[in-house]
Amino acid sequence: MRIHKECFHCAKALTGRTDKKFCDSHCKSAYQYKKEKESPERFYNKVDNQLKLNRKILKEFNKGGKVTIRAKVLIELGFNPKFFTHYWKNQKGEVYLFVYEYGFLKKNENGKEKYVLVTWQEYMN
Repeated sequence: MRIHKECFHCAKALTGRTDKKFCDSHCKSAYQYKKEKESPERFYNKVDNQLKLNRKILKEFNKGGKVTIRAKVLIELGFNPKFFTHYWKNQKGEVYLFVYEYGFLKKNENGKEKYVLVTWQEYMN
């Protein structure tokens, strides 16, 4: 086992136990925070953050229960249609992707990509 003579965070000389790594709890906390900030974001966090952002955007644009909007508008705000929680297929065979209670269906109208936004309904169970 390697013995450290100075604090990992502030490099101040250490006194006390031979296996001590930090001079106090503040330095230990600051070191852990810095280390976490430098490490790449975990996959779970990326997915969770994207789902939260998608839900927020869908909620913001779908106040009435059903609306059609250009895909470009949502994409520019950070919406990513690859991140969704579940899907529902209607009788026509169209597949609505959902982010929790807010759903979207990709459509092409007059050469423009659009999304039909809906909210989850009981009959969709």
